[in-house]
Amino acid sequence: MDVMPLLLLVAGSAMVAAAARRTPVPAPLLLVAVGLLISYVPGVPGYTLDPHIVLPLVLPPLLYTAATDSSYLDLRAQLRPVALLSVGYVLFATFAVGWAAYLMVPELPLTAALVLGAVVAPPDAVAATAVARRVGLPSKITTILQGESLVNDATAITAYRVALAAAVGEGATWAGGIGEFLIAAVGGVGFGLVLMVPIHWMRTHLKEALLQNTLSLLIPFVAYAAAEQVHASGVLAVVTVALYLGHRAWEVDFATRLQEEAVWKMVAFVLESAVFALIGLQLPVILKGLGEYEGGHAALYAVAVFLVVVASRFVWVYPATFLPRRLSARIREREDNPTWKAPFVVAWAGMRGVVSLAIAFSIPLTVHGGEPFPARNLILFLTFTTVIGTLVLQGLTLPPLIRLLKLPGRDAQAETLAEANAQAQASRVAEQRLDELLSDERNALPGPLADRLRSVLERRRNAVWERLGQVNPLTGESVDDTYRRLSREMISAERAIFVRLRDGRYIDDEMLRTLLRRLDLEEAAAYREAV
Repeated sequence: MDVMPLLLLVAGSAMVAAAARRTPVPAPLLLVAVGLLISYVPGVPGYTLDPHIVLPLVLPPLLYTAATDSSYLDLRAQLRPVALLSVGYVLFATFAVGWAAYLMVPELPLTAALVLGAVVAPPDAVAATAVARRVGLPSKITTILQGESLVNDATAITAYRVALAAAVGEGATWAGGIGEFLIAAVGGVGFGLVLMVPIHWMRTHLKEALLQNTLSLLIPFVAYAAAEQVHASGVLAVVTVALYLGHRAWEVDFATRLQEEAVWKMVAFVLESAVFALIGLQLPVILKGLGEYEGGHAALYAVAVFLVVVASRFVWVYPATFLPRRLSARIREREDNPTWKAPFVVAWAGMRGVVSLAIAFSIPLTVHGGEPFPARNLILFLTFTTVIGTLVLQGLTLPPLIRLLKLPGRDAQAETLAEANAQAQASRVAEQRLDELLSDERNALPGPLADRLRSVLERRRNAVWERLGQVNPLTGESVDDTYRRLSREMISAERAIFVRLRDGRYIDDEMLRTLLRRLDLEEAAAYREAV
């Protein structure tokens, strides 16, 4: 097996993603654009997106990281809009796009057209959250987009399976399709509910951080595979487990949390980068198999499907936003009256991604009778153009659109004030607990050490308040920034001495690593207090 193409993909996509951080262009868009350009460079290996790798091996960890970073409480508060988008909109888009393709493309069976509709229906989880974080969307909109992207893949995959069964001649019925959807949804959530408690118990009872993080890396794959074995939704199983573990992450020891955060950030960065680069690299594969649909007709179909995809989201989002308020007095009393701006952003943020392409590539070559699957190559092409069109057009225009609409972003001042109040309450309780402990003779400490505990507590309490203070007129730094800089300078001086002592053979390398780790933890603590 030649691993060089895989290494080139990972290394190249990581470099492009790193470069994107220095540009105003979101990383997913730059990765797709570079992939498109490189796909025709002589000597570049051919990359075919394999659904047997993407769906069970790439999708679960990406969903897991997105779900653990989400807020269960915020998602529960936005349950209605999330459900209407992740289930209602996906099914609506499946039928809208499928019916439009059926009317537009000659000799395209309705069942095959619905396969296309299901394939392009779900907005992408990674693209939505990446762009939302980059442009600073209001927290409510970000929560809705994140919640939608966590669940909509399950709806789309189930709708795809039902449409595919009808297309290949398995005699699927509406009743059977609804039943399959319910089994997949209930089964996926059920598997997640069954797995989440024992997995969390293992995480809290394993004593070594390395073992706990090894378990953490296995969780999304185990949850997905177990659910899929019984035809339940692996997506919902992963999301259910991840939301529970993220909500109770505070019960895991600090070493595990520190390692886990670093490990999953790296995994997500590598996978997200490679996935979007892969999208662009599919262009030669898609065009090579287009066959009889080459030319102006294919371009016309691509534009039409793209427009239907975009328009169908607007057609769904606005009624889904305003109708519940018209129909329910309880909703009107409980929720603020929305303006037209927020639904517009939600509608325009429906970018498609790798899941749509992976599902499209899983379409079989033939139906049960042995005949070729109707318009399979055209479905692949239309999926590809829709993904590229939404990523590029909507992704590039979303930031200026938000600025144009003047949507209120996150209130950094209010968030810092809330953080400071929370820290103050926690510090008061911790100080009382410290006094209780020191009053016991078994916990007697010399005065300097007891004062050190109190000073650390006071520093943690004051650090957040200092972020609200004035800046230094000479350096432009806040008090907190100056503290962090001076702390790093002191630690760097200590680190240099330790290395000099090692080089002079006064201490060995094992002792150096111990001393450096202690400094690293102190530097990390200083950094975390400041951000």
